[in-house]
Amino acid sequence: MKVDTMRSIDYWLGVPLCLIVSLLRKLIPNNKCKPEKVLLIELSEMGSAILVDPAMRKLKNKLNAEIFFVIFSKNKPSLQLLNTVEDKNIFTIREDGIFILAWDSLRFLFWVRQQNIDTVIDLELFSRFTSLLSGLCGASNRVGFHAFHNEGLYRGEMLTHKVAYNPHIHIAKNFIAMVNALEAPGSEVPYSKTIVSDTEIQLEKVELNEVDITAVQEIIKNHFSEFDTNTHVPILINANSSDLLPQRCWDRTNYANIALRILQTNPHALILLTGSDFERAGLAQLKDEVDSSRCINFAGVVKFRQLPALYSLSAFMISNDSGPAHFAAVTDMPTFVLFGPETPALYGSLGSTTPIYAGLACSPCVSAANHRKTACQDNVCLKVITPEQVFKAIELTLKEAFS
Repeated sequence: MKVDTMRSIDYWLGVPLCLIVSLLRKLIPNNKCKPEKVLLIELSEMGSAILVDPAMRKLKNKLNAEIFFVIFSKNKPSLQLLNTVEDKNIFTIREDGIFILAWDSLRFLFWVRQQNIDTVIDLELFSRFTSLLSGLCGASNRVGFHAFHNEGLYRGEMLTHKVAYNPHIHIAKNFIAMVNALEAPGSEVPYSKTIVSDTEIQLEKVELNEVDITAVQEIIKNHFSEFDTNTHVPILINANSSDLLPQRCWDRTNYANIALRILQTNPHALILLTGSDFERAGLAQLKDEVDSSRCINFAGVVKFRQLPALYSLSAFMISNDSGPAHFAAVTDMPTFVLFGPETPALYGSLGSTTPIYAGLACSPCVSAANHRKTACQDNVCLKVITPEQVFKAIELTLKEAFS
């Protein structure tokens, strides 16, 4: 389903349904309880499945809670990178059409009651759909972001723990604040009156699989027959785009410029253009611009679970602001991430990362208040970032990779 179609459905159906469910909720007695079975809702953002991991580990380690998760089916692999949630506790919703979406939502409401969920945490900032799932799931504790006196998207009155979303701290800290709300000794307005330290949002590292590492090495060799693990150093360029926010894209010619500079710097550098199967055609054009046998279209070549192995074999990655920058954070591989319509202060990777951000007066231009739909049709925030700037940012790491 197209993003704008989903936004329209969320508005035209979501607003009246949120009002109706809010009125019904007022008629149902509610008793808060100790969180033992906690369901987290995050449907659309693959990167957020990584950013919420510190909050999930706090739920498990400090509250001794069993974790459940609901996510769009296409995004489930991102949740499985760190295996914090057991597979049997993950419910997936398909977004292939409105009727399939509605059917899976009904299935979810039956499933969540079968699991005896007592607590739900809605991680979304702007979705009325997830607000409805929270309000209808039957949980005694319902935690989520609330607008209070701010003007913003109407999401009804579903919550027992209304958390103040703070646009001045990293989203991972906002997620921790939701967990802290469940620990509050009494009612607060707003939740959560706590300090979230930087140490609380440190990510666990994935356990690397030697079988996957060997398999990825073989895949690279199949695409570049001269590949020698003792000589060649893979460097990843993630130039992908998405319908969700195309304004995040840096120009393809700029990526080609960077790739050529890297290849000219060292004869043993090997550029792998990463992405999904969907992006293969676009990356073929980028490969043609680079016009080198050491630049490989690697889109859709490795399985999702093999990404940590690929990252472990690579010197670093250059990426736009997207999921792979967060997936890489579960390894030690450095990333260099280009930001424009969003800010690294809120959505930066939790790994070894260097954000590249111009910080124009109009940037960031997407937020919870505008449903992440910007009016911008000319992403100058990325256009002003030059290949020279990016190359300067990566120069030291590039030298170290071949030292």
